[in-house]
Amino acid sequence: MRILVIAPSWVGDMVMAQSLFITLKQQHPNCQIDVVAPSWTLALTQAMPEVSQGFVMSAARGKLGLLERIKLGKSLRQYHYDQAILLPNTWKSALIPFFANIPKRTGYIGECRWGLLNDPRKLDKRILTMTVQRFVALGLPSSAFLPPEYPIPRLVISQDQQTNVIEKFQLSKDRDLNKPSLQKILALCPGAEYGEAKRWPINHYAEVAKQKLAEGWKVWLFGSEKDKETAEQINNQVSGACIDFTGRTSLAEAVDLMSLVDTVVSNDSGLMHVAAALDKNIIALYGSSDPGFTPPLNDKAKVISLKLACSPCFKRVCPLGHADCLTGITPDAVLRLIQE
Repeated sequence: MRILVIAPSWVGDMVMAQSLFITLKQQHPNCQIDVVAPSWTLALTQAMPEVSQGFVMSAARGKLGLLERIKLGKSLRQYHYDQAILLPNTWKSALIPFFANIPKRTGYIGECRWGLLNDPRKLDKRILTMTVQRFVALGLPSSAFLPPEYPIPRLVISQDQQTNVIEKFQLSKDRDLNKPSLQKILALCPGAEYGEAKRWPINHYAEVAKQKLAEGWKVWLFGSEKDKETAEQINNQVSGACIDFTGRTSLAEAVDLMSLVDTVVSNDSGLMHVAAALDKNIIALYGSSDPGFTPPLNDKAKVISLKLACSPCFKRVCPLGHADCLTGITPDAVLRLIQE
């Protein structure tokens, strides 16, 4: 059985999509799973042994890209897929499987996708309260009992991959794979692609970094090019004592590097979900978003959410102008959880 999955464009959602891939392998042990996704999330499938191959969706985020989707769909006809599963709920995401002539096209009805889908599912948000449940349900028969059990994502990183990033970024003094390290590494992930209402204050991150550095830990900063200014401000408050990887790595390299750390402090972001799938100790900070909807899928994770009356609001910017749901989370609270 050959299955094509149209995957999400958000890093965190792609991590949670691995739960679907694992479920498909449980249902059909010999199936081949291929994935279509933007290049920035497709990179994660390199650490997902369930995925056979990936195809880049080149259309820019937020753009229809009609010709690109039709061309890609037609190019996929040669693989003779038995089923397509669509994780995004957009109309445009259903074009590729349609033009690939895939006989069974499964997805939530979404943006009036009748015709493009021939195995349409109705999304009942009262039953499927979590994103990962919604993904996994699409891999099950339409008659399956819901909500489904979901397997935990597990990214697989080889020692060769770890060695390569250690050598590339000259980290042999920080982490030697051939002998146990006496110095622990804390990863800080101060960014959040969605918006500032999901970002813990810079000064709070700096205070945590300052304390752990004083205790002899190494502190690494992770994020995209957009997070460089934030990371620089954190690092300036500790006299440049952190190692700043923001904007210096590909996503695949960031994943390999994060596999080397001991503990991660992160906003509700894609990197938080990456850390969870790497089975790291995580302190996950939630403000405008709901930890019940997209929690870190990791038993070691500690979630901090103040559960104020105004949150979760799911806004990119605090509509009340104070962001108390995040500023009220103190560095001491985070440091206590790290100590635990």
